Amino acid sequence: MRSGRDDEDLLAALRAAMRARAEVPPEHVAAAKDMYAWHTIDAELAQVTFDSSREPDAVAATRSEPASIRALTLTSAHLTMQVEVIGDSLIGQVIPPQEGMVEVQARDGVTLTAPVDGTGCFCATTIPRGSFRLRYRNQRDADVVTGWITL
Repeated sequence: MRSGRDDEDLLAALRAAMRARAEVPPEHVAAAKDMYAWHTIDAELAQVTFDSSREPDAVAATRSEPASIRALTLTSAHLTMQVEVIGDSLIGQVIPPQEGMVEVQARDGVTLTAPVDGTGCFCATTIPRGSFRLRYRNQRDADVVTGWITL
């Protein structure tokens, strides 16, 4: 038989556990949600292999003010996406050229789609501010997703 003291100890331990749960840092919660949302595990990951925003010396040598165009190259084992962000638009090309569909996925779950034509070119006229990622798919079984890109 349990004593009243055992019950009080159990309730105190439960309260402490609830407080500890509430004290999880927001960045840990965001990271956990991002990991859970990684339901595209079968998709091939494309890594950023070039980002013009990370090349300050090259920009300084060619321009007196920062460019309003951000160029990115995203590379996976089977294809490359060259992308330019201009204002709130995104234009790009899949190499080697192949038709398909590009999704622009915002962190809040909103997804915009843009067709990729036979030359591999695509254009998304409205991209979210903040962070987004790209996912390219075609009829032949290509499924490539990028990491989060922050503007």
